[in-house]
Amino acid sequence: MSIIKSFSVKNGDMFYIKHNSDNFSIIDCNLVEERKEDIIDEIIDVRKEKYVTRFISTHPDKDHLLGLSELDSKINIRNFYCVENKIELDNEEDFNKYCELRDDTDKQFFIYKNCSRKWMNQSDDTKESSEVFILWPDINNESFKEELEKLENGEKDSANNISPIIEYSLNEGVTTLWFGDMESDFLEKIKDKIDFPKADVIFAPHHGRNSGKIPKDILDEIEPKIIIIGEAKSEYLNYYNDFDTITQNTTKNIVLDCASGKIDVYTENKFDNEFLEYEDNKTKLSSGERYRGTLYLNKKS
Repeated sequence: MSIIKSFSVKNGDMFYIKHNSDNFSIIDCNLVEERKEDIIDEIIDVRKEKYVTRFISTHPDKDHLLGLSELDSKINIRNFYCVENKIELDNEEDFNKYCELRDDTDKQFFIYKNCSRKWMNQSDDTKESSEVFILWPDINNESFKEELEKLENGEKDSANNISPIIEYSLNEGVTTLWFGDMESDFLEKIKDKIDFPKADVIFAPHHGRNSGKIPKDILDEIEPKIIIIGEAKSEYLNYYNDFDTITQNTTKNIVLDCASGKIDVYTENKFDNEFLEYEDNKTKLSSGERYRGTLYLNKKS
């Protein structure tokens, strides 16, 4: 069993994965003031039994870094994963913390397509891996190098397009994809360079905005069972009407309790759906989210 949580952090992203091994992964950080203490306390609590904690930064943008300095002060980030870049310090505390961690050779690990690392996606005699795989970037790809150069030359909007594509798979269970804030036109440009797996759950790029809409031929290849749409103003969102979706503007916190062959879905607020089946005897989580239904991954339609 593993737990995937998407925190409700307004116009930003923050996730964790409590793996079914001795691993705990945090993806991005957006510690909005009204939820900051609760989020930090929860992370401290749920990671305490895990030996390996990693922080994965999809890209250096404020709504994915807010509170990083405080988070580091509370949990001591020792494994910091990001796409290699040379953006420089500015006068913003959390951005500077990003640069500090990125440049610390004892803590940094640069992620790229098909990279491997002990306990990220390699097991050994002592510990099972977390089954986290990086599908993108190809650091030799010209389109990626152009975006990276723009970012390093001060065009901060290009930060979105250095986002990695991250896959997490549970043995005999869920496969999940994250795209960071990758934009639709850039994804269209590189799609033929990526081998997309079948995936049960997708966290829509750029919080589900139209600017990050996943092209239809990619969705046809992935065949997602659920697309999770993040928090942004409704007029900017693409609701992926041909797919079953969970919209975080409505549900707020989302928890996926993943086991062999199924996902139990818990959310902070109720939402209407016809794609989840109900199991009895499910209780409210200690963090407050309530059971909304179960997705069976291998069920014949």
